[in-house]
Amino acid sequence: MSVRDSRHEDHDHDHDHDHGHGHGAHHHHHGDPLSQASAFRMAIALNVLLVLIQFGFGFVANSTALMADAGHNLSDVLGLVLALVAAVLGRRAPKGRYTYGLRSSSILAALTNAVLLLLASGAIAWEAVQRMFAPPPVAGLTVTLVAAAGIVVNGLSAWLLLRGQKSDLNVRGAYLHMLSDAAVSLGVVLAGLAIMATGWNWLDPLVSVVIVALIVAGTWGLLREALELILSAVPAGIDAGEVAEFLRGRPGVSDVHDLHIWGMSTTENALTAHLVVPGGYPGDEVLDAISGELRSRFGIGHSTLQVEQGTTCHACALQPAHGA
Repeated sequence: MSVRDSRHEDHDHDHDHDHGHGHGAHHHHHGDPLSQASAFRMAIALNVLLVLIQFGFGFVANSTALMADAGHNLSDVLGLVLALVAAVLGRRAPKGRYTYGLRSSSILAALTNAVLLLLASGAIAWEAVQRMFAPPPVAGLTVTLVAAAGIVVNGLSAWLLLRGQKSDLNVRGAYLHMLSDAAVSLGVVLAGLAIMATGWNWLDPLVSVVIVALIVAGTWGLLREALELILSAVPAGIDAGEVAEFLRGRPGVSDVHDLHIWGMSTTENALTAHLVVPGGYPGDEVLDAISGELRSRFGIGHSTLQVEQGTTCHACALQPAHGA
């Protein structure tokens, strides 16, 4: 039996993050939030300023819609900070018991961000429903002007994160939040104009409920994908059956078993598999070629392939007992 680790350069991975990663059209492949550190810092600063303005004027103007938008933006700020911290931790070299380093901290950051958003949504919805039955007077002009500032800030923040959102769950979550926030702020502007025109103060809490619905809809996918990564599910965008068929189709391979595909982080995928090769170990070049195709075709940058001749029933021995 021979074992070949196609990522034998992993020890040096922290010094060369780009080496050996796929760039296919899959959700989890090369991406590094640290490469956009300045964009993150600017987006964080802009949104902190916006949150302070929205909370302050929302309180003065008696607007739950403004405070709802501020709560959402605060969650986005926390998400941006978590993404950056996770990126820093993920770059640390493997050490001691952490043989993968701290790559998976980016998954925890995505999950935490989703949970924070849902908790904030619940609090906002509760307050909005209470106010809907007894809506206080709302300063429509103040709401409109502050929300207009939100459109500018959130639109600019989304533009800053546009480049990295295709390759990282954390960045994509922040980008989508900023983009949706710009749309939500537009809704608040329209509500403020309507209140000034009609005097219908109940429009403000109604807009708050709509904002919450949009937040939950946008966050649910982020929460689901983060939970799937924590549970070591096959990352979104990778078809395990297609990968298995690809491996079975390699010259000399008669079967594949114990195939496992999971996300090491929000940007890196890993694979382990047992290849049954009756003719024996095919050589480093063959396995390197397989690894290269796994990287380019499926976005799997870390693959470990174990070669067996099929003279014993490895697959039988590794199957769980019936009823387990």
